[in-house]
Amino acid sequence: MTEQKSSSVAGFFKKAGLFLVGILLIGSVVTLLVFSFTYSEGNRAGVLIKFSKKGYVFKTYEGELNIGGMGNIPNTAQMNVIWQFSVKDKAIADSLMGLEGRKVSLHYKEKIKAMFWQGETNYFVDGVEVLNE
Repeated sequence: MTEQKSSSVAGFFKKAGLFLVGILLIGSVVTLLVFSFTYSEGNRAGVLIKFSKKGYVFKTYEGELNIGGMGNIPNTAQMNVIWQFSVKDKAIADSLMGLEGRKVSLHYKEKIKAMFWQGETNYFVDGVEVLNE
């Protein structure tokens, strides 16, 4: 009788282990899909006002683009729209480093969620074009 109890206990732990592995596998696949899914993509044009490499442990490339102003009412102050973005590719980052103060068009992909080592924003620039001023 004790042999039957020990085999049923072993069977229970085997099933529980397989269940846990299945849950972890499904969770990993869902996480991978969420973090790699592109929600939107497009272009934004403006003046590159800031680009830097920053972070305590994971260094990421972060930038700001001045898209322009809102509220063109005469005799009032104009409020600028600043768009923040991240860059994963070092070649793109190197090309952006020298373009501060210049008008550029940036191609980006927006992710649903970014991992903390990828960047601070959900917008990832993957192309840059310098515009005539």
